[in-house]
Amino acid sequence: MTTHPKGSRALVLLTSVFGPYAQDDQFGSRSINPMELYHNQVTRVQGAFSLRMFHRSWGIMMIQQNISAPTTVLDFPTRKAFERELTSHRYDVVGISSIIVNVGKVREMCRIVRRLSPGSQIVVGGHVAAIPGLNRMIDADHIVRGEGIAWMRRYLGEDPEAPIRHPQIVSGYGLRVMGLRIPDMHGSAAATIIPSVGCPMGCNFCTTSAFFGGKGKHLDFYKSGRALFDVMCEAEAGVKARSFFIMDENFLLNRDRAMELLDCMRREGKSWTFYVFSSANAIRRYTMEQLVELGISWVWMGLESPRSGYSKLNGADTVRLAGELRSHGIKLLGSTIVGLEHHTPENIGPEIEHAVTHDTDFHQFMLYTPVPGTPLYHEMSEQGRMLDGVDLADIHGQYKFNFQHAAIPRDESKRLLDWAFRLDFERNGPSLYRIFRTTMEGWRRYKDHPEPRVRERIHWEARQLKGIAAACLWAMERSVQRTNQALREKVRALRREIEKEFGTMSRAASLLAGPVLLWTSRMEERRLARGYTYEPRTVIERRNWADAET
Repeated sequence: MTTHPKGSRALVLLTSVFGPYAQDDQFGSRSINPMELYHNQVTRVQGAFSLRMFHRSWGIMMIQQNISAPTTVLDFPTRKAFERELTSHRYDVVGISSIIVNVGKVREMCRIVRRLSPGSQIVVGGHVAAIPGLNRMIDADHIVRGEGIAWMRRYLGEDPEAPIRHPQIVSGYGLRVMGLRIPDMHGSAAATIIPSVGCPMGCNFCTTSAFFGGKGKHLDFYKSGRALFDVMCEAEAGVKARSFFIMDENFLLNRDRAMELLDCMRREGKSWTFYVFSSANAIRRYTMEQLVELGISWVWMGLESPRSGYSKLNGADTVRLAGELRSHGIKLLGSTIVGLEHHTPENIGPEIEHAVTHDTDFHQFMLYTPVPGTPLYHEMSEQGRMLDGVDLADIHGQYKFNFQHAAIPRDESKRLLDWAFRLDFERNGPSLYRIFRTTMEGWRRYKDHPEPRVRERIHWEARQLKGIAAACLWAMERSVQRTNQALREKVRALRREIEKEFGTMSRAASLLAGPVLLWTSRMEERRLARGYTYEPRTVIERRNWADAET
C-alpha cells in the first residue's frame, strides 16, 4: 500500500450510502429492505406493534475515533447532503462504507466524487468489498476487505497496532412503537460496545465470519474483561448508559473474559444490563445464576434448524433452553434459516412449526442465501447453482432465493418466509407483549435477590411494567379481540397480573393511556397501509476538525 502523501494531515470524509433506504429506486434501495434492523428482519409483520428504530454505521465511527487525521463522519446522508459536503470542504480522502445490496449507490457516489471532488482518493470498504470483480463495477482507488481501522492507519502513515479507542455509541435512535415516537432521552438507550469482529464458529452462510477471515478466525479489540469494563465505564460516564448492546458475534463463547468482566462489576457494584449474541453451546457453559449476575438480559441466538448440523447447536435442546432463559427473565431473539439444503416441501412446514414452538421474545427468519464472499457462495458457484439475473440489491435474505434450491422453487421461498413470520406472530403475539411477559418472569424470580446489584438491575428493567406496560397491553387486547381470541386472553392475563403486582399506577395507566395507544396504533396501521415509510436522519460528526481549519 502507498501511504497518502499528506499522511495524517489528510482531510478525511467517511460516509455511509445516501438515502432514501425504504423505497424502490434505480440505485438498489428496496421498500422490503428498510434501514431498520428489527422491522426489516424480526418484527416486520407486526404492524403498529413492530419495533422501529435506526442504528448508526458503527464501522466508520470506529475508524474516525482511531485515526488522528481531521475527519468527518456523514451517516445516512441524502444525495444532496453528500454533494454539499464534498463542495464545502476539499477532502483528500473519501471513504464509503456499504453492505452488498447497496453497491449501486456506491457506484453512484464514486461518480459524484469524481465529478465534484476530483482530487479526492476514494476508499470503499464494508461488506460490499466481498463482491467478486467489484473493482470493475465501481471507480474507486482502494477497496478494503476486512477490518478497516488498521488499513486506514497504515494508509495515513499511523501505527496500525496502536490500542483501539472506542467511540461512545448510542445503540439505537428514533424508536417508534404503537404509532408513537419515543423521545431520545439521554441515558435511556443502550450504548454499543464492539469487543471484536468476526466469528470463530464460521457458519457457511455467515457474511461476518467470512469477511473477517472465516471459520476459526476473529479479531479481538479488547481481550480482557478488565479492558471491556473500562470501556463501559467511559460509556456510562459519557452517555449515561447503564445498558450495553455488545456487538460481538458470540460474546459468551469467551468465558474467561466474561467472568473477569463479572468480577470487575462485583468489585465496583455495577448493575449493568447486557444485550448479547451467543450460541446455544456457549450459553450452556454458564449457570443461569451466573448469567443473571453478569446482567445478561437479552440474547440473540441462532436456532437455524434442528437438523442443520452446525457445531454451535451440538447437543442443545433449544426449546428447553429458550424456556429456561425466559423463566429467568432473559429475553431471547431466535434466528431460524428457511431453505437449508435438507429442506423439502414435506419437511419445511414442520420445521417452521418447530421454530415457532420456541416462543422466543423475537424471532428472525432469514432465507438460506449464498452471499458473495461466504463459503456457501463459493460452493453454489462451483456447482453452477447461482441464478443468473438476480440483482445484488435483492440478496438480503428477506425476498427470494438467489440460487437453485434442490427442492424448493424461488417463488415458493418468499411464500414460506412470509408464512413463518405470520405464524410466529399469530401464535406468540407481538414481541412487545413477549418482552413484558419475560420481564415479569424475571421480576417475580429476582425482585428480592440477596445480591444488591441484581436487585437494582431487575427493578430498573421492571420500570416499564410499573408504568406504560399495562396501557400497551390494554390496547393490544382490543386490537386482536376480533382476529385472535387466544392471544387476547394471554395478553389480558398478563395485564391483570401486572396491575395486581404494581397496583394503582398500572391500573391508572390502563384506563388513561390505554385508549390513547389504541388510537395511535390504529392511525399507524392506516399510515402503513398507505405505504408510509420511515427514514433515519442525517448525522454529521467532526473530529480533530481544528486541524483542518488551520
